[in-house]
Amino acid sequence: MSDERRRLLAEKTPFPDDLGDRLHAQLTFLVEIDQLKTVLRQSPLAAADRRENDAEHSWHLAMMVVILSEHSDQPIDVGHTVQLVLVHDLVEIYAGDTPLYDSAAGGDQREREVAAADELFGLLPADQARRMRLLWDEFEERRTPEARFAKAMDRFQPLLLNWMARGGTWRTPGVTADDVRARKAVIGEASASLWRAGRRLIDEGETRGWSRRATPPE
Repeated sequence: MSDERRRLLAEKTPFPDDLGDRLHAQLTFLVEIDQLKTVLRQSPLAAADRRENDAEHSWHLAMMVVILSEHSDQPIDVGHTVQLVLVHDLVEIYAGDTPLYDSAAGGDQREREVAAADELFGLLPADQARRMRLLWDEFEERRTPEARFAKAMDRFQPLLLNWMARGGTWRTPGVTADDVRARKAVIGEASASLWRAGRRLIDEGETRGWSRRATPPE
């Protein structure tokens, strides 16, 4: 990020001066994160012929936490886990999406996202800025059962969309079915049953030719 201050979305139509500093900061943040709807991911939608955006992805993860929480290997606080998945991709408003199978783009991902977290969450009142940053850090570090399950949902959801697309990003040049398994194995850190299901879909996709075999048959 340059030293020049970023122009915020809320500045396009400034709020009245008498709202109070705290509410002004909160509304500024809420307007700013409207940009999440414009950040395109690589995953195809199941319901339309286009790619999903980050806001759609985050909503889908929140619903998956609610529906699939019973599959967690450890008890989790569903409400807290929903907060984790809603916050986890907000930094991509400034840092951009980093495709899962693009190793080169992932080289500076952590640096970009930390800088984005500092800037974006810093728009909030100090207590809420700390809360948002703690949630984001918890998701990234995966030290709690909730964070591990949130991460599992983050990897399981695109798997479902790729299955529905009969390949989707599994067809990325140079990516094999073994690469997909390796990238998705984190699901197993939170749910043995969901990882079995995920492996089943990946294996069947490979059988159907929706992904490349690591070693082509002779």
